[in-house]
Amino acid sequence: MTEELNMIYDDLKKANDKTLSHFEVELSKIRAGKASPRMLQTVMVDYYGVPTALSQVANINTMDSRTLTVQPWEKIMVDPIMKGIIDANLGFAPQNNGESILISLPTLTEDRRKELVKISKSEGEKAKIGIRNNRKESLGLIKLLKSDGLSEDLAKDAELEIQTITNGFSKRIDDAIVLKEKDILTI
Repeated sequence: MTEELNMIYDDLKKANDKTLSHFEVELSKIRAGKASPRMLQTVMVDYYGVPTALSQVANINTMDSRTLTVQPWEKIMVDPIMKGIIDANLGFAPQNNGESILISLPTLTEDRRKELVKISKSEGEKAKIGIRNNRKESLGLIKLLKSDGLSEDLAKDAELEIQTITNGFSKRIDDAIVLKEKDILTI
């Protein structure tokens, strides 16, 4: 039975890692006023008919704290990259100089910063819901093992371990939100 319990714990950790990774990607999309190549990590580009990640067809760099530069490896890719950035609906207005693309980030107003903090917290809550759903599935598996002969003491210990794992991941989400909020509100 302990082997099955360890499998449940491992599966819970893997599911929570996926949830946390997704949360981190969503959080990275929320710009904090400073240019970062990570802002464009979800942009897909039509590369000769195949949807391809922007990072696979161009170099993405920061020129300064408010400007991103996208340098395509092939000059012919400038227009598809422009289209990909616009289609990603990130709120950027890319500028094409013929050989590369510049993206200037506008200054964030105080209201916009507060709105971004709310969005960050909302993403955190979605991630926590995912973590709680993973916990619910694991607890359901413990109930099944209980009906198959798992002792009451082992079941209680397993439930406590599942809660400990869940609390650890929830804390990581809370910590990430605090850092993001600080980053957003720093001028």
